[in-house]
Formats: sequence, structure tokens, C-alpha cells
Amino acid sequence: MVLEPGEARRARTVDEKERGKQIRMASIASVVGTSIEWYDYFLFGTAAAVVFPDVFFPSSTHYAGTLASFATYAVGFGARPIGAAIFGHWGDRLGRKATLIVTLLLMGVASALIGVLPGTDSIGIAAPIILVVLRILQGIAVGGEWSGSVLLSMEWGNKKRRGLMASWPQIGVPIGLLLGTVAMSLLARTSGDAFKDWGWRIPFLFSLVLVGIGLWVRLRVLESPLFAEVVEQKKVAKVPVADVIRHHPKEIVLSALVRASEQMPFYILTTFALTYIVEDAGQTKTFALNAIAAAAALELILIPVFGNLSDTLGRKRVYAIGSIALAIVAFPYFALLNTEVGIVVFLTVMVAAIPHAIQYGPQASLIAEVFPTKLRYGGAGIGYQLSSVFAGGPAPLLATWLLHDFGWWAISAVMVLASLITLTALALLPDRAQVDIADEAAYV
Repeated sequence: MVLEPGEARRARTVDEKERGKQIRMASIASVVGTSIEWYDYFLFGTAAAVVFPDVFFPSSTHYAGTLASFATYAVGFGARPIGAAIFGHWGDRLGRKATLIVTLLLMGVASALIGVLPGTDSIGIAAPIILVVLRILQGIAVGGEWSGSVLLSMEWGNKKRRGLMASWPQIGVPIGLLLGTVAMSLLARTSGDAFKDWGWRIPFLFSLVLVGIGLWVRLRVLESPLFAEVVEQKKVAKVPVADVIRHHPKEIVLSALVRASEQMPFYILTTFALTYIVEDAGQTKTFALNAIAAAAALELILIPVFGNLSDTLGRKRVYAIGSIALAIVAFPYFALLNTEVGIVVFLTVMVAAIPHAIQYGPQASLIAEVFPTKLRYGGAGIGYQLSSVFAGGPAPLLATWLLHDFGWWAISAVMVLASLITLTALALLPDRAQVDIADEAAYV
């Protein structure tokens, strides 16, 4: 069953006043939804660095416990392409709006259950096993969320401002990271010794309140007009995920590889950094959380700036600048953290966020534009989320091992390698920034 023709017709025939309202609502719905999804997702990352080793792996050594904790963190990334495929099918069959409501509910319930999950001291080995299952559900939810949010905003927006419109959902990442780290920082400061007993659970439970807000916003926006046109023309694909894999494998693979210098370093500079700043840079957990929060606040401003810039300078040009900037800061980043000077460490964390923002602003439109409308939810989602398996998910785990066995320079070297992979994929990825994405002929 697909979107009802009557609802599709309404989405396509709104007047200019109503269209302006729907563009605003689509942007708001995308930002609010992705912020909630990423708030929940990043809470797990923060907790994996500062709480989970003691709660769910108490009998392990500190190093082993940290590795085990980051391993459960990585599991969620492996589930993200699965979520992209599952919800990509329904997003290209039922529509963007309905699918996004389901992903939001799934994330909220999984996060709330983590908030009430007893530790290993209470229920034994069942605790980390259930934690992994809930993390998988989180990964499936966020895997299906991204492309729907991007498409809802981009497909409602002005054709000449797709970079800006698609960048709005992207700010859900720094908003979610900011909310998650601030929540953990406040609870760590106010609950004292009780933080590891129950304080860390409150932010997870609060996700239910945020989900209620997100549902209220998303239910008020209409389906995207481009998908509505596909429905009215009876061109909805019967098996969209199979079709996009069959007809656009190159675009899927390149979409994944082009994210290497954005995805891998991001989780090194946020999740892994929480551990490094405390144990190797001589700072407190609260300091580390506040530094990451400040970097997220900076990205909140910069992401739409660079998304907008890509509409004038070009997606590929802006993206390449960000990837090269990442390679430039890779070695100075750890060298400056190792000074153990508070203000130097704080500013280093903030400056290192800029290359990510430069890439993340145009990234959504860069990837989404290479797939036709009837296959865009699944194609963009799978390509985007595949990078989570080889780049994002393993990053904190890989960094922990490299630091232990080789030293910080090895982590920096891997970041430079990621930049080289991105620049190669970027050169091969089709550039459709100037085409009419509603025209199927542009994708033949």
C-alpha cells in the first residue's frame, strides 16, 4: 500500500502560501526528528565512554572494559545499513512521512529501555546482551531516519537551494550531540557518586518526552511533492531497494566511500576523544563533555553555512575543501591535546570540528541527488549508512587499539588515509547539483 492519491494530489497542488508553510514545516520536522534520533544515539556513545565499562563490564580491566563498551557501541553502526534497507523499502513505497514516524518511535522506545536496564551486578550476563539488542534497534532506527529527513526537507525546498534545504536535517547531529553531552555533563555534576548508579539513566528516559514532541511536529507536515508526483504517475517501485542496488551500485558504493573523512574522524573526535581527553590530556570528564558540547554548538552554526555555500560554489568543491582540512589538522590535533593545557585542549576540540562541518553541510544533497526520486530513500540511505560499518562504528574501537599498541600518531595517519579515500570517491561520484532531480531521464 502506498500514499493515497488524494493526499498525494494535495501535496502537489498546494498554493504558494501553503507551500511556503509546508517548506518551513518540512524543515522543522526534519530538524526536530533528527535531533531527537541523534540525541538518543549519541547518549549511548557518551555513556559507552564514561559509564558502561563500570555498569555492564565491571569485572574487566579498564582497557578491556573500554574495548567491550566501544564494541557494543560499534554494533549499532552495523545495524544502520539494515535499517536503511528496511525503511528504504517502505520510504520509497509508502512515503517519507509515514516511515519517519515509525523510525522515531523505534528509537525512543529502545533508548528508554536502555534507561531502565539493570547492570551486570543485578542480572548478570543478560545485561550486556540486552544492551547489545537495544543498540541494534537504535542502529536500525537511525539507519532509516537519515534519508527520510533529508528528502522531506530537500524535496519540498527550492530547486536552487537544495544544498541549504538538505543541510537543515544535518544540524540534528550537533543538536543531538549537544543535548546528549550537556545532559550527561549536568547529571555527572549534580548527581555526584550516584551518577553511575542512576544519574546516567535520566537522559535516556527523557527521550520519551522528546519523541512526543517530534511526533506532534511530523504529523503536521504533508508528504514531499516529488514523491507525491511519483504516486500520481503510478511509478512507485515494487521492490525499490532491489532496484536501486541493481541499477545504481556505483553510486551506492561511492556514496559510502565519500564519507570516509567525515564519518571516521567524527567519532574519533567525539566519542573516543572523551576517553583520550581524560586519560591522556589530563582533564576531567566534565571538561571533556563541555569541550565536545562547545564543538557541537559551533557545528550547529557552520553546517547550514556550508550547505548554503555549496549551492553557489558547488557540492564537490566545498566537500573537497573539508576533506583536505581534515587531513591538515589530523596530526596537530593530538599533539595539541598532549600539551595538557586546558584552554589549548578546549580550543583544539572546537577547531577540529570545522572540517567535519565543511563536509557535513553539502553531504546530504551531494548523496541524495545522485539517485532518482522513486529510489532515492533506499539508495541514499544505504549508501550513507554503509560507511557506518567500515568507518564510523569501528572508529573508537580502532583508535583505542591503535593508541594502546602504536601511539596517537597512528590514529592521525588513519585519518589522513580516510581523507585520501574520500577525495578519490568524490572525483568519481556523479555531480547532479544542477539537474532537475524530478526528471528520470537525468538518471539514465
